Amino acid sequence: MKFGTKCLHAGIKPDPSTGAIMTPIFQTSTYVQSSPGVHKGYEYARTQNPTRSVLEANIAALENGKFGLAFASGLAAIDAIVKLLEPGDEVISANDLYGGTYRIFTKVFEKYGIKFHFRDFSDPNSIEELINNNTKLIWLETPTNPMMNIIDIKKVAEISRKRKLLLAVDNTFATPFLQTPLDLGADIVMHSVTKYLAGHSDVVMGAIVVNDPQLKEQLAFLQNSCGAVPGPQDCFLVLRGIKTLHLRMGRHCKNGEIVANYLRNHHAVEKVFWPGFEDHPNHIVAREQMSNYGGMISFTLKEDDIKKVFGILEKFKVFSLAESLGGVESLVGHPASMTHASIPKSEREKVGLKDSLIRLSVGIEDADDLIADLDQAFG
Repeated sequence: MKFGTKCLHAGIKPDPSTGAIMTPIFQTSTYVQSSPGVHKGYEYARTQNPTRSVLEANIAALENGKFGLAFASGLAAIDAIVKLLEPGDEVISANDLYGGTYRIFTKVFEKYGIKFHFRDFSDPNSIEELINNNTKLIWLETPTNPMMNIIDIKKVAEISRKRKLLLAVDNTFATPFLQTPLDLGADIVMHSVTKYLAGHSDVVMGAIVVNDPQLKEQLAFLQNSCGAVPGPQDCFLVLRGIKTLHLRMGRHCKNGEIVANYLRNHHAVEKVFWPGFEDHPNHIVAREQMSNYGGMISFTLKEDDIKKVFGILEKFKVFSLAESLGGVESLVGHPASMTHASIPKSEREKVGLKDSLIRLSVGIEDADDLIADLDQAFG
């Protein structure tokens, strides 16, 4: 089954009781049993919900995985992954990553005795020197947030397999439309479903996809025991959103390329970070492991003046100044003061995240209108 068909049909069947083509919203907290322990596969809605089960199967199929688990948010999914570890364990993470991920690593889990190392993954071999007997997990995003760095998943997976470590990949920016990390050797794929998978800025949700049955059971235990699960209404909305994922992503990629090239030729722009450029660091890796380059773009201004940056951000009319990304509408953000404010400035600057950096989530509007909006904002 090809990707577009999976979006519409994978894991989804008409409702057997009515023939409804759309998966019903099972708005229930519990399920009737004919005898203690005798039921139809559902006992309590925190543990299982039929709407959620269909969504989990659908997302797993998109990632070419066997098992999917849905969570109340992307951070709830990350929380479950790190809870696979024990005090004294160590994690090697890419040093360019979502601010919320950095925050939960350093502000929540470090105090429980888990140690995190942050490293530039542009050369995967540099990871080796950090691995010791306590290392249990490697964590990465690609493309990274917000610097759009590309990490070679296959090479990192070779290292993780050799050293018997878990490899988790946050695939939020790329989505399974552009890359499938499990096929490249990852053990765990994580999504902020809030973003491209849902695609309409109306849901907060996370997801995990794995192939290993034992890993699935461990994560399902945490999902049920800790209770950070999404409601059936949100699951329904994501199922509906995914039906157009392949169409939306095609437009995001097309518009992203147009906007990236416009920015690169603008006199006020210092540098554009977009993996589709041939001179982008690790562009060759992006070309090999991704089918296209997406609609996420970051850029810096020649004038590194925060007032100038804010002045531009306040003038957008089609792009909306807001956190988040991946919706049908275009968004613009200032990572240093918004999505990545929880990362100390000294750490941000190590990866090139300047105060003048602006991040765009390019939507599916008419590209001419997006360019016109950029023109008037710069003007």
